[in-house]
Amino acid sequence: MKTNFFLLMGVLIVFSSCAVIRPGEAGVKQTLGKFSNKVSTQGTVFYNPLVSKIVKESTQTSNIKLILSLPSKEGLSVNSEISILYRLEQNKIPDVLENLGEGYESIITSVFRSASSDVCAQFFAKDMHSGMRAKIEDEIMMKMKVNLEKQADGIELIAVLMKSIQLPRGLANSIEQKLQAEQDAMRMEFVIQQAKLEADRKIIDAQGERDAQKILAEGLTKEIIKIRSIEAFNKLSQSPNSKIIVTDGKTPLLIEADD
Repeated sequence: MKTNFFLLMGVLIVFSSCAVIRPGEAGVKQTLGKFSNKVSTQGTVFYNPLVSKIVKESTQTSNIKLILSLPSKEGLSVNSEISILYRLEQNKIPDVLENLGEGYESIITSVFRSASSDVCAQFFAKDMHSGMRAKIEDEIMMKMKVNLEKQADGIELIAVLMKSIQLPRGLANSIEQKLQAEQDAMRMEFVIQQAKLEADRKIIDAQGERDAQKILAEGLTKEIIKIRSIEAFNKLSQSPNSKIIVTDGKTPLLIEADD
């Protein structure tokens, strides 16, 4: 009985003194509050549960989501959903835990709030809703990197993304009206251009018709007209219908007789 008891206790001690590090994780041993410089990955780590513990952190890309009101250059507030993508550098996890603690995400959030306020205050509200947004995101991330490196090295910022931007109602309406006016102007310019092309086409057609008539008129001499008339009447004489031809000797007039 005693043997089974001690065996069971031994098994419990063994299992309570080991930690399993899964793929995408890294473990750091903390003994009496001090972090080890050794980083363990993918495997079993043994430790003394009386004085130590294993702190496990993800080495995959993490996403911090925030909803903030950002200031603009003209003093307006722009609401936006923010995503901060970051990753812990595996070999520097002990430094991050030592300097920032396990709640390092709150530090990242605080750094973002400060950097975003400084950067966004240099841009107009409409810039956050236009092609300038990518520039704003890049400048915020660069400022965050500088501020984070002062506190701890080992947090790799991947991207700062501003999503679902909501401009103040009055400004949003003004931008929408401006865009609508620009679209109307572009549409009118297209219509005018099409009308101009159609007018040019008609002019070209008229000029071509006029030139053709001119060439034809210049080529129809009296002699040619007389020859064409004779040819036409020769063809008509072969028709079985009765005809009456009235002429003054120059220009014949054809009258078909009733059968």
